[in-house]
Amino acid sequence: MSLTDILSPSDIAAALRDCQAPDSFSPKKFFQISGMSKKSSSQLKEIFRILDNDQSGFIEEDELRYFLQRFECGARVLTASETKTFLATADHDGDGKIGAEGINLFIYR
Repeated sequence: MSLTDILSPSDIAAALRDCQAPDSFSPKKFFQISGMSKKSSSQLKEIFRILDNDQSGFIEEDELRYFLQRFECGARVLTASETKTFLATADHDGDGKIGAEGINLFIYR
């Protein structure tokens, strides 16, 4: 399964266009524009599984840096500042990674 099986390709493209410039990425805005904020819990778990590149059950800082590229290969990488802010916001237990159990927080529902 791919992200385009769950999210509209045009919504993904719009979300990526919105954050093309370095330090312009806003997770909340990205999740709204891409349509992630409107998905069911089971769909969000599938999205999380796809974004968890190494299938560890967590999205770590290294994976988060390449977050946008999981949506489109040619997308930019997140800056160090964007990555740290994103991780700090979504890491609800402070362990330095985002767990699947925190999927609702992950997408700011």
